[in-house]
Amino acid sequence: MTDPIYHITSRISWSAAQKSGLYSADSVTLEGFIHCSNISQLLRVANKFFANQRGLVILVIEPSQLKPEVRWEAGTDDADEFYPHIYGPLNLEAVRSVLDFEPGLDGMFSLPAELK
Repeated sequence: MTDPIYHITSRISWSAAQKSGLYSADSVTLEGFIHCSNISQLLRVANKFFANQRGLVILVIEPSQLKPEVRWEAGTDDADEFYPHIYGPLNLEAVRSVLDFEPGLDGMFSLPAELK
């Protein structure tokens, strides 16, 4: 079993995915992949791109269960840091769990207790 990877999305998008049977972020159309993080990158990504946003969830994804390819690629801010990218829609059976992810009063995120 491999370490999980994580994707932040809206509760609304996740609900729609459950009805359709696949999850696909806008980035699949725009960039060709779904942005993900490892556990050490998750809070930095959340606080940089999702600060003050409510109604979010974290998808905990089992890479070995994914149908699309996962590539670890350099980030735009730091060429030495690699992020997991899922090249295609996410098959729902690869999602190990879904965690509510709400910011604190200051608009910033902390790791959910389930991930500490």
